[in-house]
Amino acid sequence: MTKFFKFIALAEGCSYLILLFNMLVFKPTNVVLYKSLLFPIGMSHGILFIAYLYLAVMIKSRQNWNTRNFLLVLLASLLPFGTFFIEKRYLKNA
Repeated sequence: MTKFFKFIALAEGCSYLILLFNMLVFKPTNVVLYKSLLFPIGMSHGILFIAYLYLAVMIKSRQNWNTRNFLLVLLASLLPFGTFFIEKRYLKNA
């Protein structure tokens, strides 16, 4: 399950960056393209976000995370590049 969490963490981070890219690049220049990409990117990011949080709760005891580390893992899902940091730092031996 830890390898799957690593995959979800990377996918969630990538989907977050793609969502931000769509908002920052396409919205000011091409509103039609922005609106057509918003739903599929947003929906996939939402599903990956929920999966990331769910799997973090599921593997908390398996990874022996204390409360501080667990809250950092959860907080990282809200920051750009945060899940990449978690994947390198807390899941390196998975």
